[in-house]
Amino acid sequence: MLTHLLPMLQESSAASLEYSAKGELGTGGTLAVLAVIIVMIAAVWKVFTKAGQPGWAVFIPIYNAIVWLRVCGKPGWWIILLIIPLVNIIISLLASLGMAKNFGKGTGFGIGLWLLGPIFLLILAFGDSKYQGQQG
Repeated sequence: MLTHLLPMLQESSAASLEYSAKGELGTGGTLAVLAVIIVMIAAVWKVFTKAGQPGWAVFIPIYNAIVWLRVCGKPGWWIILLIIPLVNIIISLLASLGMAKNFGKGTGFGIGLWLLGPIFLLILAFGDSKYQGQQG
């Protein structure tokens, strides 16, 4: 039934592989993306250390999510809830609200962390906010 589509799929996947092998971003775009990644790693590291957690945790998958939940004042077992589709949306919102509260920020800042994470994370990391402990 779908055999007549197979040649088209093969041609389109070959073309997309050839296109992606050429590199869509170029050197300048790649450097820009790399710079953003480095800045975000530095921001998360700073937030973790402000909260008394190890900054190097940012580099270790799964463990960094557990540390993030700890900073947010949520139990580590919530990491299981983060892998459940749709539930993870609510859990990440609650965690962002908890992080905002633990840094002395309001609900609006917590929603900002949830919706525009990189921007609000930079504000949290490099601003004058202090970690106040497990507030919620």
